[in-house]
Amino acid sequence: MANFNTHLNGAFAVSGIMALTVYKAGLINDSGFLMCMALGTIGGLLPDLDSDNSTPIKLGFNITSFVFAFGLVMHWRNELSLLSLIALWLAGYGFMRYVVFNIFTSMTVHRGIIHSVPYMAVLGLATVSLSYYVLGNALTASWFFGLFLFGGAMVHLALDELYSVNLMGMKMKRSAGTAMKFYQHKDKWWYLLLYGLIALLVYFAPPVTEFWQQVYDPAPWAQLKVGILPDLLEDYLR
Repeated sequence: MANFNTHLNGAFAVSGIMALTVYKAGLINDSGFLMCMALGTIGGLLPDLDSDNSTPIKLGFNITSFVFAFGLVMHWRNELSLLSLIALWLAGYGFMRYVVFNIFTSMTVHRGIIHSVPYMAVLGLATVSLSYYVLGNALTASWFFGLFLFGGAMVHLALDELYSVNLMGMKMKRSAGTAMKFYQHKDKWWYLLLYGLIALLVYFAPPVTEFWQQVYDPAPWAQLKVGILPDLLEDYLR
């Protein structure tokens, strides 16, 4: 399987190119461009959340713990004293970082259901709804956010499958087929739950028709043809 740096760099490179493409087409604004890059890169690390000692899970829970503690403080900032807010911040951080983290790692197995396509699809669709319904972002941007998160995760899974092939001897390693999974019989009930969640999230997702209309509209993509080289060729042909 690929290591942390490979997943990070691979997801960042692919997300950067794709985000720059849709940004140049005018489908997302400046903040949307940065968010797509960030979500795509994060997505490239998500499948390894089921590895107890991996860098993504430690980094992810550290960030989540900070955000959770910060949210508690912001919510109670007018009701509590300074000392109480400090205590609340420490308690919130400690709860997420140690209690929730230990529960999560004890319940997950590396390359289990988290390291699968349907699990990442659930996270991608949940991101779309969270962005649109809760955060109030634009419809097109929200769908791109979810797609970039899912796309980054697919880069991760694809890299793991690629690294499961011994190119020198053209042989498949034992890890082949364990990365990009759609179903495993031993976890059939979990996969049934995942596909049920996907159906539910698709049903309640923001309207996708308008998003696809914008994506299929040739006008935004025509802007990608404008550049120095095409202009020089046009002048030359004249």
